[in-house]
Amino acid sequence: MGIKSLLALMGACALFAAGCGSDDKSSGGDGGSADTGKTKGAKAIDPASMDSAKGAVTYCAGKDTSGDLLKGIEDFNKANPELKAKLLEFPESADEQRNQFIQRQRAKSGDCDGFESDVVWTAEFASQKWLLDMTPYVEKRKAEFVPSTLSSVEYEDKIWGIPRVSDAGLLYYRSDKFSEVPATWQEVYKEAAAGKGIVYQGASYEGLTVNFLELAFAAGGKIISDDGKKPEIDSPENLKALQFMVDGIKSGAAPKAVTTYMEEEARRTFESGRADFMRQWPYAYSLGNKSGSKTKGKFKVAPYPEFEGGGKAAILGGHNVVVSAYSKNPGGMLKLADYLTSPEIMKSNAVEFSKTPVITETYADPAVQKALPFANELKAAVEQAKSRPVSPVYTQISQAIYKNVNGALSGQMEPAAALKKASGDMEKALATF
Repeated sequence: MGIKSLLALMGACALFAAGCGSDDKSSGGDGGSADTGKTKGAKAIDPASMDSAKGAVTYCAGKDTSGDLLKGIEDFNKANPELKAKLLEFPESADEQRNQFIQRQRAKSGDCDGFESDVVWTAEFASQKWLLDMTPYVEKRKAEFVPSTLSSVEYEDKIWGIPRVSDAGLLYYRSDKFSEVPATWQEVYKEAAAGKGIVYQGASYEGLTVNFLELAFAAGGKIISDDGKKPEIDSPENLKALQFMVDGIKSGAAPKAVTTYMEEEARRTFESGRADFMRQWPYAYSLGNKSGSKTKGKFKVAPYPEFEGGGKAAILGGHNVVVSAYSKNPGGMLKLADYLTSPEIMKSNAVEFSKTPVITETYADPAVQKALPFANELKAAVEQAKSRPVSPVYTQISQAIYKNVNGALSGQMEPAAALKKASGDMEKALATF
């Protein structure tokens, strides 16, 4: 999923076999970052621990549908024979990935040295001290990254991960049927209703939250107050966006089955020729152009159109590499993270797997420009993308959104009632911190 995609953070760092000592100095703990708030006392990674790292490293991530992680880890092992890294795959659903991570961290398990963390989990997991503070390492590389991607690993003036892949949604369309993308979402749905329709991520999970927020923000809506204490989802602007989605299914612009679609279901439907439009993350571009795909050479991508009477909005997606507070080999995990987030791997991931880069200079590389003809537009989308609500209870906020929005899309609730219920659910969650 971008959206697609995710995982990470609780509990103070126990004594480690490598890379994390018993005091702040030996663990790199001062790092120049403030030691206050909910994250006070969390241990920091020691960048020097990479130099002598050896042994086994396990990286836990969601299902590697594109294959970039497996290739990256295989190449890492060839280049670093003193280390043996392996990938432990979690389910495709971001919510299931989060559950897997939380279970391990609550048990203080060392099964996973590092995790692929969704960009929205930083505040929640850092506040539980489930991660090592990565500030001492990332501070030296800050200038490399697109600023919006760095914001996704920051919480309480510390940096809790390394951006690995970013995401901003795009509109896929059949270029053999349409010479250009309609100017508004309303026009897109009109064309979709007259043709083979539009697909997106409408199942009851994090992907639906993103899909809803894209339209809600474009319509002028907000989700929570600026101070993060009150829900603002029950508004005329958000109702307009949700009613639009509901009407899209009723009109046949989107299939009823879209309420069960995650990224892969939407991709397969579009690639099989059963949809003219698709809201999707960039990863699907290379897959749709592989031999055997019915859409090879027959589709293009474009930034989102405007919402009639509003504007345009994309939501920042992506994943970060985080190191578990219970890692048995934090130095080895940091060395793997350093490799997976290097400029060289960033380039190959963009060229071979259509992964959205987090390093600014990657977008200008000739090979990337050739592989991703929309690289400039994608860079602009990532730079300007809006973040989802930043809150230690973000997961509960998102659940309140996607469960009730899915209820409206499925015809189980009226849109107005769905937003009112979502607001009540969010209010309860926000009252817990």
